This record gives sequence, C-alpha cells and structure tokens, in this order.
Amino acid sequence: MNNLKIKALEFDISWKDKEANFHQIEKLLENENADLFLLPEMFSTGFCMDAEEIADQSDQSLNWLKNIANKKEAAFSGSASVQENGKFYNRMYFVKPNGEVDFYDKRHLFSYSGEDKIYSKGDSRKIINFKGFRILLQVCYDLRFPVFSRNKNDFDLILYVSNWPESRISAWETLLKARAIENQSFVFGLNRIGIDGNNLKYPESSSYCFDAEGKIISNVLNQIISVDLDLNDLQNFRQKFPFLKDGDDFELKF
Repeated sequence: MNNLKIKALEFDISWKDKEANFHQIEKLLENENADLFLLPEMFSTGFCMDAEEIADQSDQSLNWLKNIANKKEAAFSGSASVQENGKFYNRMYFVKPNGEVDFYDKRHLFSYSGEDKIYSKGDSRKIINFKGFRILLQVCYDLRFPVFSRNKNDFDLILYVSNWPESRISAWETLLKARAIENQSFVFGLNRIGIDGNNLKYPESSSYCFDAEGKIISNVLNQIISVDLDLNDLQNFRQKFPFLKDGDDFELKF
C-alpha cells in the first residue's frame, strides 16, 4: 500500500460532445493499466460557460466514470460541469474501482472567464484516502492560491486537473513546482491539449508530476503521462527535512 501508479490523459476535448469524449478516452486508454487514471478539467465537454446546455443533470459523466472504473479495475478522477439543486458546479470526481464516489467542487472560480457568474464555488477542501496515499483534489485556478492548498501534514499528493491555455503556461509550470516544494508533497498537474470552442490553444506536453524537491518524475508517451509514486520515499524526505512543522498556524474561512 506504499506505491501508486498514475496515468493521466492529455487529449483534445471535443467541444460540448460528451459521447465523443467518452469514446475517445476509452480508445486511448484501452491498453493502459494503472491504479489511478486522471482526466482533465471538464473532460466531457471542455471548459465551457454554457452550463444550461452542457451540465450533467442525470449524472452522465459520473455514471460513465463508474463504468470505466469498474471495467479497468482502477480509480478515475476528473472534473465535469454538474447541475444540482438549481446550481451549477465544476465538480471533480474521484471514483474508486468498487464504485465508491467522492467529489470536490472547485473553490476558486475563474472570474476572468466569467466562471464565477455561472458556477457556484465549493465550500470545503477534499482529501481522499486511496492505496495508502492521502490525496488533495484541486481544479485549475485553485493552483494560484497557495493558502488553500497548504499542507497541514494531512496529504501526500495533490491532483490538479486543468484547462490552462498556452498564453499563461509558464505560470502553470512554475506554480505546480512551487506547490510541490512548499508542501513537501507529490504534485500531479494534468492539462488538456488542442484548441477549444473559444479558440484557446493548449500546448502538448504541459502536464507533469513533481516530487517534494520540485523535480519532474513523470514520463510522457503518446498523450499518456505516467508515474510510479513511492510513499516511503516521500516520508523519508520529510523526516530528513522536517520543514512542515515550522509553518504558520491559520484557519480557512469559507
């Protein structure tokens, strides 16, 4: 229970076409095996503000995640546009092979695109326990706000799923590395590729997994970013350099 094999899929998301995206993912992952498969932000539609049109109202994306998690005997995680109780959420699911579901609603909404006018923000952090790892779920713009992801010695890995455009990709790479170093944690950031319905471009090979020293430890092959994480390595590093205990105490207000 001290090792975790992750494979993440960089792909060109078909704009507002859930069935096409489900089919594409299934095809690209057909011969892949892992403990956890990671998918980008709004993997079933693209990062879209037309929530009335695209949001899941009958758990389409979630039900598909459950089916593929069962078929692949692996966990799956990614975010989707969801409608619930009259509100819209950018919801990151974590579905385990046995069908157990956890989710995190994106806290920091991207006002630059008007996301905050359409979607409702989440009201809490979410940490998942899976195969011995404590995993913090985060979505795209959350990356810019380090206080929200500050490690209180309560997680070992942060997952960021994103649609982060090429024009700001330098910030994406820098902040991912910073989150890993400051939190003494593994950090896996997954981005999409291609051009979306708003004509925004997303570069290839812009997804990475960093270790607690800020070193890239992932490999890329045919749109698949893979890494094998060893929890013992992380724990040994934290024992050798116990920096987390010197951090400031604070409480988040929601």
